[in-house]
Amino acid sequence: MILRMNTIQMQNYIALFIVSMLAMVILLVGNFVHSGKLEHQIDADIVAKKTLYFRDLPSGAVGVISADNGLMIAQVEGQAGFVRGILRALARDRRIRQISSDDAFELISRADGRLTLIDLATNNRIDLESFGKDNAAEFAAFLNISR
Repeated sequence: MILRMNTIQMQNYIALFIVSMLAMVILLVGNFVHSGKLEHQIDADIVAKKTLYFRDLPSGAVGVISADNGLMIAQVEGQAGFVRGILRALARDRRIRQISSDDAFELISRADGRLTLIDLATNNRIDLESFGKDNAAEFAAFLNISR
């Protein structure tokens, strides 16, 4: 006995199969999301933290100023690619949100080796170590200055 289906029956079975597969994919993705695999990791303990202001200087350099005492702890001269790039990105976000550039940034070193720059005006967070050790070291130097 040979089973014969007409075109409409065949299309109905194909549609039912596709809908079943889509439902299975949706359930698997939902299960993955609710399993906790996409949850934010807890931050490691803080080893060092410094609140900083970054100001453009008349010479074209960027002054790094400690918020604790108002003293300039460093100057970023020339292009200094990574530091300027990160600061440009954060300044652009502030301009888009129409936020003043007067607010400080927080530079945090953690026990697990992560180095994080947080824009206190927008709460944007950049994990600097993800750009490589050499680039993160440019910011880490600001933590090691004792002024």
